[in-house]
Amino acid sequence: MIMDFLLLMVLVSQGVSVKLRMKCLLNFDIRDGKKPWNYYRPGDHLIGIVISMTRISHKMLPFNMAPTSQPHSTVNIFKLRILIFAIQMINKNPQLLHNLTLGYNIHDNYINALGTSEALMDMLSIGEANVPNYSCGRKENLLALVDAAKMDISMQMSTLLATYKIPQIRDAIVSEALNDKSQFPFFHRILPKKEIAYPAIVQVLLHFRWTLIGLFTSDTEEGEHFMRTFTLILVRNGICVVISQRFSVTGRTASLREAISKWRQVNVFVNYVEFANVWDRILTLQLTFEDMPGPIEGKVWILETIGYLVLGQEGLYKYVHNIWSFAFQEKKRPDVFEDDVFEDKHLVKFEDQCFHCSFAKHMFSVKGRKTCTQKAPLQSEVERRSLFIPVHHHLHSVIKTLAYTLKAAYSSRSRRRSKQDKESLEVPRLQPWQFHPFLEKNEFCNISHQQLYLDQNGDITADLNIISWVLLPWLDPSDEQLGSFERQRFTVNKHTLLLLKLLNKTLPQSQCVENCQPGFVKRAKEGEPVCCYDCVPCPEGSISTQEDTEKCTKCPPDQYPNEDRIQCIPKIITFLSYEEHLGIILVSFALFLFLTTTLVLIIFIKYQETPIVKANNPDLSYILLVSLLLCFLSPLFFIGQRRKATCLLRQIVFSIVFSVAISSLLAKTITVVLAFLATKPGNRVKRWLGKSLANSIILSCSAVQIIICSIWLGVSPPFPDSDLHSHPREVILQCNEGYVVMFYITLGYMGILAAICFTVAFLARNLPGAFNEAKLITFSMLVFCSVWVSFVPTYLSTKGKHMVAVQVFSILSSCSGLLVCIFIPKCYIIILRPDLNKKQHLTTRRNVR
Repeated sequence: MIMDFLLLMVLVSQGVSVKLRMKCLLNFDIRDGKKPWNYYRPGDHLIGIVISMTRISHKMLPFNMAPTSQPHSTVNIFKLRILIFAIQMINKNPQLLHNLTLGYNIHDNYINALGTSEALMDMLSIGEANVPNYSCGRKENLLALVDAAKMDISMQMSTLLATYKIPQIRDAIVSEALNDKSQFPFFHRILPKKEIAYPAIVQVLLHFRWTLIGLFTSDTEEGEHFMRTFTLILVRNGICVVISQRFSVTGRTASLREAISKWRQVNVFVNYVEFANVWDRILTLQLTFEDMPGPIEGKVWILETIGYLVLGQEGLYKYVHNIWSFAFQEKKRPDVFEDDVFEDKHLVKFEDQCFHCSFAKHMFSVKGRKTCTQKAPLQSEVERRSLFIPVHHHLHSVIKTLAYTLKAAYSSRSRRRSKQDKESLEVPRLQPWQFHPFLEKNEFCNISHQQLYLDQNGDITADLNIISWVLLPWLDPSDEQLGSFERQRFTVNKHTLLLLKLLNKTLPQSQCVENCQPGFVKRAKEGEPVCCYDCVPCPEGSISTQEDTEKCTKCPPDQYPNEDRIQCIPKIITFLSYEEHLGIILVSFALFLFLTTTLVLIIFIKYQETPIVKANNPDLSYILLVSLLLCFLSPLFFIGQRRKATCLLRQIVFSIVFSVAISSLLAKTITVVLAFLATKPGNRVKRWLGKSLANSIILSCSAVQIIICSIWLGVSPPFPDSDLHSHPREVILQCNEGYVVMFYITLGYMGILAAICFTVAFLARNLPGAFNEAKLITFSMLVFCSVWVSFVPTYLSTKGKHMVAVQVFSILSSCSGLLVCIFIPKCYIIILRPDLNKKQHLTTRRNVR
C-alpha cells in the first residue's frame, strides 16, 4: 500500500512539473483537427479490438508537436462495420450467450507501432488515464484481444498481454516464433503459419522449371527469418538463389545492380513483402533496370503474401511480366459485397447516427482521445446488404468463434459448479485466464468460411489459390486464378496459361542452362551454383527417362539401353544352338568323325585275324575306338539349350571317356615296350604281358578320374545358369561349372596321363620293327597335348557360346588326332596294302613305301 502511494506521488509530481523540466512545450492540439479515437460499447464481457483504418503520413513533424496520426482524405470503415455488426448479431441471439452480452472497445492503430502501443495501453488501463494497474472510475472486464491490425507487432503485444493473462487472437498470418507457448502462452493462432506458402512456391518453381531465382525481403527481423528459412528449402529442392537482396529504408541498390548484371538470365523474383506494399520494391527494381544496357525481359514476381493485393500505378510496370500471390480457398461463396471506401462525411454520418462521441483528456494521458459509445444498433438485415456488410467475412467468423467458445466455457463451469454447490444459482463471471484454455480447442476451423483444417501434427493449415495479376500497358492489373495448392499438391489452371499466351505473355525461362534431355545426366561445374551444370551422356548400361536427371538409372541385368539411352530393351537370349552355322559345323564334324571311327572299328573287327591287328593288341584297339566314338558324341551335350541333365553330364562324360581313351593308349605303349623287352633272352618281363596288365592300367587310371568327378558332383555340381554380363546386349544361356577348380583338376589329370603316355612312347619310338606303333602313339600324343595346351588360354579368353565352341573344337580335334595318327596308317595297310599285312614284315625292319 505504501509503495503504491509513493508511485502515485511520483507520477503526480512528474505531471505537475513537466513544464519546468522540458526545454520546449508540447502542443497537444492536433494540426489537422483529427484526434485518436476508439469505438466503445459496454457489455458483460469486453472484447478489445485493434484494427487499421487510416494510414499515417510520412511527413516530418516538429519536435514540439505530439506524435499523432495524419490520416488521408479517405477512411475505410469496412472492417469497423463488420465487427460491430457481428457483435450485435451475437447479442441478439438468445440461444448463444443467454443473459450475457458482448461489448467492444475498438481502436485504430493508424498502421503504426506507436498507435498500436497507445491503443493497447488504453485498453489495459482500467481507469480514465492511460496508467496500467491504476483503477479509478471505469470497471471493465476485458475478456480477449483481437489483433486485426496491419502493423505486425504481435510479439510485443503478446508479451504485455501475458502479464495480465489476457488471450490474444491474431487475425493474420504470423511468425513461427509465436508458436512457442513457453514465451507466448496466451497467444492463439487462428490462421496458418507464415510458412504455409513456402511449399506452394517451391512446387510452382519446380513445375515451371525456374531453378535460378532472386530472393528479396525486407530488412527486418521477419525478413531475415524468411531469407534464412526459405533459402534452405530452395536448396533442398535444387533451386539456386543467385540474387539475394534485403531492402532497407535507404534504398541502396549498388549490390543489387551488380548481381542483376551478372545473372541476367534470372527472370523470377520471390518476395517477402510486408503490408502487401509491392510497388515500392518494383519501383526500385525498375530504376535499377533503367541503367542496364540491352533488352530486359519482363520479370515474374512471386509474393509469399496471403490475401488479395491492391495494385495501382497502372502502366508503370515496365519490367514486370506477372505478379503472383496466394489466397485462402473458401468453403462456399460468400454473399456479394464490395470493399467500399467512405469519405469523411460518411464517417461523420455513421458516427452521428449510431454513436455518441466525446473528446476526453486526462492529465496523465499522453494525448486526448475521442471515444464513441454506441447508442443505436446498426441497420437491419435488408439495410445491411445495402451497406455491403458480409456475414461470411473473416472477421465475422473470428467474433462468432469467440462467442461459441465463451458459451462452451460457461456451460462447462455451470456443470462443474452444479456438482459442487447446488444452492448458488449464479455462475461467477469468467476471467480472461479462465477463458484461455477453451480457446486452445481452435473451433475457428469449423466456423470459418475459409478452407482451413488441421494437418497430421495438429497445426492449422489451408488450401490455397494462386492468383496471377495480369499486367497490360496502361490498364489496371486484372487477377486470374493460376492454379491451386490443395493437400500439398499443386495443380495449374491451363485456361490462365492459355490466356497469357493469347495476350503474348508467355512465361519466361529462369534457368542457368537448358534442360538436360533424357539420356543425359547433370554434371556440376566447378565454382558454379548447382543449377549451372553440363549435360553428359549416361554411363554404359544406364538410362535416364526425364529431363535434368541427377542420376542415371541402371538397366536390369537382362536388359540393355538403346542408342539414345532413354529406354531399356530386353537382351537377346543366345546359346550355341543346332540351328546356327557354328553349331551346324561342329555337329557335322562330330558326326563325320563318329562315322569314320565306326568305319575303322568295323574294319578292325572284320580283319581282326590279320597280323597287323593281332600285333597291336586288338582288345586295347577296340577299347580305344569305342572311347573315341563316345568322345565324338560328347559334344552333343555341349550344343543346344542347357538343361540340368546336360549340365551335369557333359563335363563328367567328357572327362571319364577321355581318361579311358588316354589310359588305353598308355596301356598300348607300355605293352609295346614290354613286348620288345620280352624278346631278349633271360628277361622276366614276359610274365607281365597279357590282358590283365592292360586292363589294370585302364581301370586304375580311369578310376582316379571317376573319383575326382564324384567329388565334383558331391561338392558343387554344374548347374544351368545365365550369363548376363559378358555381352552388353545378350543373355547367354550356359552351364555354370559349379566348383570350377574341379574342372581344371580333371583337365590336369588328363594332361598328366597324356604326358606320361607321350614320354613312354617317345622313349620307345626307336625300337626295331617294320611297323613300330610307339611312333604313332608319340605323334598322336603330340597332337593331343598341343591341342589342350592351347585350349586353356583360349578357353579363358572367350565368353558365352564361343567358350563352348572352343571346348567342342578341342575335343573333336584332339580325338581326331588320335584316330588319324594311330588307326589311319593301319587301315591303309589293311585296305590298300594287304601285301604288307604279313608276319615277316612286322618282325623285319625295312622301309615301307
